[in-house]
Amino acid sequence: MKPPPTRLSDLKGGSGKSREPEAYARPTPKVSRQKKAKILTPAERAAFLAARPDLKPKG
Repeated sequence: MKPPPTRLSDLKGGSGKSREPEAYARPTPKVSRQKKAKILTPAERAAFLAARPDLKPKG
């Protein structure tokens, strides 16, 4: 036997109205603890690339 068609209004959490402020869950503590990327100074970048010749741009 075929199940009845599911409508968007039948799904959980569907009030029919846009709920933009709650569209995404708040970040978990693990996401908040992620390290921010370090921006290298030009001197640090040059030193790093000198140590890694495989990463030098082809040109």
